[in-house]
Amino acid sequence: MNGHIERELALEIVRVTEQAALAAGRWTGKGDKHKVDEVATEAMREVLNELPISGTVVIGEGEMDEAPMLYIGEQLGKGGPKVDIAVDPVEGTNITAKGLPNAVTVIAISEKGGLFHAPDMYMEKLIVPPPAAGKVGLDWPVEANLKAIAMALNRKVEDLVVVVLDRPRHEKLIAEIREAGARVKLIGDGDVIAALAAAMRGTGVHAVMGIGGAPEGVLAAAALKTLGGEIQARFYPEDEEERERLEAMGASAEKIYTTEDLAPGKEIVFAATGITDGDILRGIRYFGGGARTHSLAMGYATRVVRFIDSIHLFDEGARVTVRL
Repeated sequence: MNGHIERELALEIVRVTEQAALAAGRWTGKGDKHKVDEVATEAMREVLNELPISGTVVIGEGEMDEAPMLYIGEQLGKGGPKVDIAVDPVEGTNITAKGLPNAVTVIAISEKGGLFHAPDMYMEKLIVPPPAAGKVGLDWPVEANLKAIAMALNRKVEDLVVVVLDRPRHEKLIAEIREAGARVKLIGDGDVIAALAAAMRGTGVHAVMGIGGAPEGVLAAAALKTLGGEIQARFYPEDEEERERLEAMGASAEKIYTTEDLAPGKEIVFAATGITDGDILRGIRYFGGGARTHSLAMGYATRVVRFIDSIHLFDEGARVTVRL
């Protein structure tokens, strides 16, 4: 890959996330999370196969024997530069099925070897905005990290909001954040979009802490590298089998992985499209004969972040009065 190709793909991959979001959007609020995932995955794969790439899925819907498409190792594209692909066709299948906020569809593409091949297991994460990058530590006490983040942002700890997945395993972490004086924003799903929110100003989110999925950690790293934020993470195998699988992949449960470890690529393109309204992206809005999507696309080498507001006309002869 070179800069020229990254520039081309930065817009091309938005079509991938847009079509996946449009497919999933029809199932928003209908209570069927499996259908949400199925239609988004099909739509995403179809568009990926139209791209001028020779792509390999390194983070996808699962291993070959458990995912019919977008499985790890699947080859996609119609030929071109060799690239690695990380996807989450729907981040938040549950929240889409329930019609709740912050469901998105996500993809990252890099040159070969540019994205860490993370196994599908848990990972302990600390995600901070650009001013706090390099000033925190995953092994530090919660209070020490919050003080460091507050100092970097020229705030008090009481001014901070920390996103944590709403899970029983986080009871102690949540208590420690609150005892330190910061506020907690609990989410049901979606720590990639939470990472983006932490890295951007104006979202009211200043950090993400806790244990979530390792594949999402790599997707978050791809975005954070472009935005200048930071992730520190450590794999969290739940049993001996997971620990052995981790070691077989050449990874370690002891090592703290950095943004650069998880997304070492020199060229990375990242895109996300909103399915339901959220902190950063608006959800799909349907109208007679079409729909409107809101997406984010960015390139690490090209140093461009784009917000893309698109109107899609489905019906033959459909017209729309464009409204800002």
